[in-house]
Order: sequence, then structure tokens, then C-alpha cells
Amino acid sequence: MILKAYNLVKEYTRGNQPFEAVNNVSLEIREGEFVCLAGRSGSGKSTLLNILAGLLTPNSGKIYFEGKDYETLDDLERSYLRNTKFGYIMQGQSAFSNLTVLQNVILPYTLFKRDGDPYKKALALLDRVGLRHLASQYPATLSGGEKRRVSIVRALLTSPKLLIADEPTGDLDEETTREVMELFVSAVKEGTAVLMVTHDMNTTPYGASFITMKAGRIEEKF
Repeated sequence: MILKAYNLVKEYTRGNQPFEAVNNVSLEIREGEFVCLAGRSGSGKSTLLNILAGLLTPNSGKIYFEGKDYETLDDLERSYLRNTKFGYIMQGQSAFSNLTVLQNVILPYTLFKRDGDPYKKALALLDRVGLRHLASQYPATLSGGEKRRVSIVRALLTSPKLLIADEPTGDLDEETTREVMELFVSAVKEGTAVLMVTHDMNTTPYGASFITMKAGRIEEKF
């Protein structure tokens, strides 16, 4: 099991009233599993992803990644875990405006030392999503969909154990969506687990399992 989460709760206050954005959620993801997560806006999907990625701390509950308890990790250890084991594609644009496309993609390699040259793999991935010719360009010259593809390639560069993707195809056309989903499927075949939030029902057949959330709770699993 790559990730286990037990009884996660994340509480906020809105209008002086507490509410639970994530309400007693338990989840297990296996190595090489492709899980699709759906639900209405405000159902807690993005909050859950941020908790599982270690970006938010739950009010209660436990998370284990490859058997390691998140609570036992300090900030540096969590950052190293995210950089070396996780790929995270967040909603919206996450390309850094002062870096070229290629520099954006190889950024994970500059944050922590590791073996290997990232450039060859980065260019090959950019080629697969039709962006190799833009490697030396800056994000300001890119469309929203092109920026999204840069974020996707960056998340895949390190061959993560777990890829967390929040609406990764939301602003992509049908052909590019297919290319991105094929990248995810290739990663799954190599052992990467994928947890993907999506509203695009055309992408759900790529997943092996499907989860729906409502009001902070997991409503269905199949």
C-alpha cells in the first residue's frame, strides 16, 4: 500500500460557524492504482488532496505514506518527501513567470540533489505533450492550456510514487486531454499511483476505481 489515510477531519470556521471541509475520510491507494475522485464544487476534494500531499494538516486523523506516519516528519522531511515521491498538479496555473518552460519543468531537480540529468527526460515529456518547441519560452507567451501542460510534465519528471492531480485537464482540448491521460496511464504501468480529481467524465474510464465526495465525506467507492 502506497498511502493510507484514516479518519481525516479538517475543520474551518465560516460566518462564526464551524464546518468540516473533510469529514472522517479514510482512503487507501495501492502502488500503480489509478483513482478518480469526483464531486460537486465545495465537496472537499481539493482540501483532501492538500491534506494527502502534506500541504495541509488535518485536525485529526492519520496518514501513512509507504508506512511512514506524516506526524513523525518535520518540515524538511515533508518537503523532501513531496519533492522526491510526489507529483502534484494543482488547480490553476503554477508556472513560474521568471523561468523558461524547460526551467519550470526541471525545477524539482534544483530543490534537492539527486542523481541523473533531467534535461533529456524533460524534453522527451515536453515532446509528448507538444511543447518541446516552446522549451526556451517564458510562461507569459503561453496559453492557459500550454501552462497546464508544463505543470503536468513537471509533476511527472521525477517518476513519482504518487501523482496527485486536481482537475489536470480542465482547460485542455479533447486531443491534449487524451495525450495527458495516456501519460498518466504510462506512469501507472511503471508503478506510479494516480489520484485525480475530475469533472470530465471522458477521463474517468482511464481510472481503475472511482470515488465520489459530498459534504466532506466519501459517498461512494466503485
